[in-house]
This record gives sequence, C-alpha cells and structure tokens, in this order.
Amino acid sequence: MNGEVVSASADPSPPLEWRFSQVFGERSAGEEVHEVDVISAIQFDNSGDHLATGDRGGRVVLFERTDAKNSSGGARRDLEETYYPLRHPEFGYKTEFQSHDPEFDYLKSLEIEEKINKIRWCQTANDALFLLSTNDKTIKFWKVQDKKIKKICDVNSDLSRTVVNGEVPEANSSSLRLPVTSHESSPVARCRRVYSHAHDYHINSISNNSDGETFISADDLRINLWNLEITNQSFNIVDVKPEKMEDLSEVITSAEFHPTHCNMLAYSSSKGSIRFIDLRQSALSGSKSFFTEIIASVSDMKFAKERRCLLSRDFMTLKLWDINMDSGPVSTFQVHEHLKPKLCDLYENDSIFDKFECCISGNGLQAATGSYSNMFRVFGVSPGSTETASLEASRNPTRRHVPVPSSPFKALSRVVSRESPGVDGNSNALDYTTKLLHLAWHPSENSIACAAGNSLYMYYA
Repeated sequence: MNGEVVSASADPSPPLEWRFSQVFGERSAGEEVHEVDVISAIQFDNSGDHLATGDRGGRVVLFERTDAKNSSGGARRDLEETYYPLRHPEFGYKTEFQSHDPEFDYLKSLEIEEKINKIRWCQTANDALFLLSTNDKTIKFWKVQDKKIKKICDVNSDLSRTVVNGEVPEANSSSLRLPVTSHESSPVARCRRVYSHAHDYHINSISNNSDGETFISADDLRINLWNLEITNQSFNIVDVKPEKMEDLSEVITSAEFHPTHCNMLAYSSSKGSIRFIDLRQSALSGSKSFFTEIIASVSDMKFAKERRCLLSRDFMTLKLWDINMDSGPVSTFQVHEHLKPKLCDLYENDSIFDKFECCISGNGLQAATGSYSNMFRVFGVSPGSTETASLEASRNPTRRHVPVPSSPFKALSRVVSRESPGVDGNSNALDYTTKLLHLAWHPSENSIACAAGNSLYMYYA
C-alpha cells in the first residue's frame, strides 16, 4: 500500500499506462549541458494549449499545441475521444524571449542572477497570452501576441537586366515590375509591467488569483499581494520575520492561491507546516497552523481543482491533505524511502536541500513528483487506489537499468558520489547529479511535461 487512505467508498481509477510523446532539446551522449540552458520552471496554461518553460539563462520559451484535436471532423473527433490512444497532445515551438538579465544591487553589493524561478499564466484577452515570470528579486508581466508583419517579396526592378557600358536599358511596360508584398504572423513578446523592490529575500513563489486581477509573491519571510495594474504598491499579508533574526526558526518555502476561491491561499514552511489563510478574515495572518505536524521542509504544494485536497511535497514523501482536516494527511506516499539510510551522505553533498516540485491531475485522481536519476513517480491518490509507477525522463520511460552488483566494499563507503551512486528500491543505480525537479500536469488531460537538465520531455496516458 503506497498510502494510508481513510475512505475507500469510491472505486479507484484504473492505473494509467504512460507512453513517450515528444522531447525538445534532447542532448546526445556525452554532450555537455551549459548551466544557462538548464530548465528551472515549467507551467501549462489553463486551457492546456500552451506550455512555458524558463531556464537559468533568464529565457522563457513558449510551446503551443499542434495536434489536430479541435480541427478534425466531428465524426473522427468523436471516435478519437472514444479511443484516446489514436491521438495524444503534441506541442511545437512558438517563440522565446529574454525575460530577465543579470543585475547588481549596488546598495547591498549583491549579484542578482537571471534564473527564472517561477512562471504563471494569466487570463487571456483579445487573442493575446499573458504570463508572469520572476527571478530572485523582480517579477515581470508579459504579453505575447501574434503581429502581422508586411514582407516585400520582390522589388520594382528587373535584376536580370543589368547596366551595359554604363547605360541603363530603356524601360517599357513589359519591363516594369510592381512590388509584391505578403503578410506573415509572428509572435511578439512585450513586457507590460515590472514589479520590483518589494522583497528583501529571494522570491520562491508567485501565484495568480482566480479573480484575474491580483497575484501573490513570496520570499523566505514575507508574502505580498499585488494588483496586476499597480507596480509601485503591494500589501504585505504574511510576515514571519522575528524581531531578532537570531530567533528565526522557520522560513516560507512556497505559497499558492486556491484555483477557484479567490479569498483562500496556503503557504508552507521549512518545518513542514502548512498554513491556510482566508483573506476575508484578516489582512495579516496569525500564527495558527493549518497543519501542525512538523516533519520536514515542504518544497512545493498544489491545490486540486476538482477535490477539496492539497498536495504537498517534502524531501522524502508526497502528502495529500483534506483542507477541512488539520489532524494529519489523508495519504502519504513514499517517493524514495530507500534513501533514508543515506540521509547523512545527502546532507554532506547538499542533495538534501533539493527542492522537488509536485503536480496533480485535473480530475485530482493522480499525482506526480520527481526524484533522482531523472526519474519521476506517478501515484493514484483517489480513495482505495494502489496505483504507482516509476518512469524515467527518456524516450523509453519504463526501461529498467542494469542492476548494480552488490559488493562488500560498498558498505565501507559512506560518501555518495558517481563512483558509489547508491541504488533505488529496484536495485537500479542512482545518480544524484541528475535530478528531476520540475514537472507539470496538463489541466484537463493525462499528459505530463517534465524537465531533465536542458531537455523537455512529454508523456501521455
């Protein structure tokens, strides 16, 4: 059993069979990956027709759906919907733009790197796409829209007739050529607003509200509420900074608005607690904990759209919570329990501080999160479900690695390194240098996009 389920009244959903869909930026064997090309953020829009990724070089790359889901005939579309394997979501490159550049804070003598920490899509309007992107200090609001560009295909001259002996041939009606123009559409990204100078610490989360007008940004100690139209003012709704910094015992690790209730949000801390806030009750939240169980630092959390559930990820586990129950999680899923004997080694090489993200399906029946060796796991989170799958970010997601032969000398080594990578629960070699931190679930279909280094892999079921 991969989780403790309090109720099994509903029939569990059948296990999903995952297949490889496509990959962007796949590296060849032995190819070196530049640090600026490593993907650091990934997000579907609400329709699922667009996907955005951000990298450590400050770039945002947009992909758009290209399969014939909505353009095929009615009869064929009905047949495809009946038998899903006939088609699956396919995406193509749309555009990219430089969102952030490296900066230097002269007042604090601090370098601000260009890495994109988070991307969030906003509501569309007038056939334009809107999204928020942030690095450690600055949030930007982008508008991406197709613009018609006039292109001249020919000129008013006959290039085949050249000047002979310095004389230009006499023009006549047969040699007169009119310019030919064509119109092409090209996506253009423009920065509409910049929200800056509101955070003293690194921004770890942004989340837009379902009202389409506001969003929040969170750093280690504060959460601010913004209006999309106002850049020079924000409201502080959470402040956990103590009067004396030596009394600091926990920091904010993530924050998220509820997908449908605009007055509700939650944030997690490094102590493993999750606090739930109703903005109608107080502008500045108190210290009462929503979930008081202190286990480990929560690296990410997501609300379920169709259920009253909240998904959270700490280093070792994935937890499902009922937002009306503060006694403990409904289910706990072990992501890599085999690493418990190696926690000391993981601390020594800083791997224990890796921040794995999580995602949940649109119907709230499955959830996914990443692990090491570019692996990710999918769990059934519906009551009574025992579904679990371990997949690798590659063209063959279900392949099994050659087991590492046991050796008495391995017990003498405590340092986790490439020479002694460790093994997972299936005796597969683990590589702690390749980790799958970022992934996203399509909002309405069983499709997952995940980032492995500089490569974007997509899978469907």
